[in-house]
Amino acid sequence: MPPDAGTEQGPGSIVFIHLSGELLDRIRTRTVPHEHGPLDHDDDEDGREAPPFPRAEDEVPESPPFVFDPAIPIPVELPPGERTLRPETLSPEMILSGMLRLLANAQEESGGPVLGGNPRWRDYYRSLVLALRPGILPELTGAAILKSRNGDFALALEILTALKGLYPGSPPVLLNRAMVLEERADALERAGQETAAEGEYLAAETAYGEALAEHPIPDTLFSAGQFFLKRRDYSRALVCLRAYASLEDQDEEAEALDAEKRENALVLVREIEERGLEDEDFRAAWEHIRGGREREGMESVRRFLERRPGVWNGWFLLGWALRRLERWADARSALEKALELGGDNSDTRNELAICLMEMNDYPGARRHLETALRRDAENIKIISNLGVLAMRRGNKGEAAGFFRTVLELEPEDPLARRYFEDSGGTDRAQG
Repeated sequence: MPPDAGTEQGPGSIVFIHLSGELLDRIRTRTVPHEHGPLDHDDDEDGREAPPFPRAEDEVPESPPFVFDPAIPIPVELPPGERTLRPETLSPEMILSGMLRLLANAQEESGGPVLGGNPRWRDYYRSLVLALRPGILPELTGAAILKSRNGDFALALEILTALKGLYPGSPPVLLNRAMVLEERADALERAGQETAAEGEYLAAETAYGEALAEHPIPDTLFSAGQFFLKRRDYSRALVCLRAYASLEDQDEEAEALDAEKRENALVLVREIEERGLEDEDFRAAWEHIRGGREREGMESVRRFLERRPGVWNGWFLLGWALRRLERWADARSALEKALELGGDNSDTRNELAICLMEMNDYPGARRHLETALRRDAENIKIISNLGVLAMRRGNKGEAAGFFRTVLELEPEDPLARRYFEDSGGTDRAQG
């Protein structure tokens, strides 16, 4: 039996139809592969499976048996470019996509419209989705992971947002979404799109906060701790890593812990505590400098260094601020102090190389960049700065090779593209 002739047109590509029990039974017995809609996904061409993100399928409670209610209209997603439903084209995938889109975009106002529907119908739609596709959680989680690994972050997030609507408050779903947002921010930063990356990092920070608020699983605590470390938010990192490390003493959580990760968490906790990195002045310095307020950041980090002059992280922040203010000699001194105290990493050497480059110490700059590159072979900033250095020394052929490598890693990198296409561009190094 076809859907009612009078279908209600919803916003976008959603229409609401009334199904008969006969049609529902017929749809439930069909096993047509998903060929339509935004949740479409394909395997890698070589058939590889995506590496696992957190997937706690076993933690999802069993749903009660689905009871069909013909009075409730069903959202259907139309094929791209179509505005009305042709009954002969109706498929289970169109119904699944419609309900998942509705759940993903549901508004929270009680009694208000939800893409033309009623908020009270959400639980019914969730039950219907699970009746039509009982294994949808691992299926779509795997699709989202695969898309993220292939760099299709928009589709991965669309899938995870749909799962978030289907499984509200699910710890694995919330964590996977935060991790994909973080990966997209990392990709933007690698491509030199720092403003866009910062926006994505803030979105990831919000997502991690949501995941931590919903009875976090061990993986959430560890991943959030690593994320806050990256963001130099050491106080929040400390809370997460301490909580993760302490789970070993709780029998119900012990099996979920990885011994190596727990040891890593304990080491990081000790380092943060010993260096005093949760200090408010250190946090303020990072926020100020990252936000372009270098002078305010220098005031904060100098107060920190008065209390902890032997902590390399403080000297790095000071050198970073001074370098951005183009005080090359002062920045070099601070960064060399950071190296001396144990901050020998690619970021410190990259910042130091920029200072030396501006002071016309090209051999010194190259030495630090090459040392950094040996440790971090795909760091685009370092490769790009080697290209800038080659340009300054008049070696355009060598510079083109470096920028070609950058574009192979990140085809959208704006600086490398400009250099590669126009050798007369402004030679500005990347910090």
